[in-house]
Amino acid sequence: MTTMLKIQKLGLLLMTFAISTCTQAQQKNNTDANNLFKGMNWRNIGPNRGGRSLGIAGSTKRKLEYYFGAVGGGLWKTVDGGLNWKPVTDGQITCSSVGAVAVSESNPDIVYIGTGCKLPQK
Repeated sequence: MTTMLKIQKLGLLLMTFAISTCTQAQQKNNTDANNLFKGMNWRNIGPNRGGRSLGIAGSTKRKLEYYFGAVGGGLWKTVDGGLNWKPVTDGQITCSSVGAVAVSESNPDIVYIGTGCKLPQK
């Protein structure tokens, strides 16, 4: 057997071993990931509504309090990190689409929203 043929056979043997090892490691990683997520279930963590949310904001002074502005849904607020959401602007503004939200850094009780709705002309 020539030296070149021996090198080719050795290279083929090493490639086969490498591929086999990678496949086994990949299968082990998939099994680990499946075990990691096995006890988890899908659940809704936001308000029961469809549509897009364009603006979100929170305050560093209140770690679990957040707001989000929805297209066609107004402004929503959570005080428990997103487990429960309540509408803030229902019946208070004439435009239901909120595209920008900001919370005042000096006073988290002050929330600014941008609607982008056209003002009625008289």
